[in-house]
Amino acid sequence: MIIMIAAVAENLALGKNNELVWHLPDDFKRFKLLTTNHYIIMGRKTFESFPRPLPNRTHIIITRQKDYSAEGCFVVDNLAEALAMVPDNENAYVIGGGEIYALALPFTDVIELTRVHADFKADTFFPQIDASDWQLVAEEYHPKDDKHLFDFTYETYRRV
Repeated sequence: MIIMIAAVAENLALGKNNELVWHLPDDFKRFKLLTTNHYIIMGRKTFESFPRPLPNRTHIIITRQKDYSAEGCFVVDNLAEALAMVPDNENAYVIGGGEIYALALPFTDVIELTRVHADFKADTFFPQIDASDWQLVAEEYHPKDDKHLFDFTYETYRRV
């Protein structure tokens, strides 16, 4: 199963200057819970935004840079190659960035969104999803609190 996982603002903003523009500790915990022990597919810039590879995950990095390598990670030059590396009985989580999300959307079975209830100035955006292709199957609202500056909602979509 191909699952996209992202935290997205109301205006579909993902980040700016290769960084998130918000800090939601509970979203990080959910990301870790969902992706641990699975394959994660990402673009090079997303990978380079991490201080090191994320533990207990198989990293597949998509890049156009011919000589790119990252210790302990698989590096490919297109989405088809990345998807082919994932065994049939495994889940693959597409974790960004914007270009990779757009490429992966037609192949995605489930979208796990954290909808941040605010608009942000950004340079990277999540693709618009066609409501006729997706059904919202779960949502869980979280109001802002002392650890979270913004209200947010976990939303799970399944392809119709």
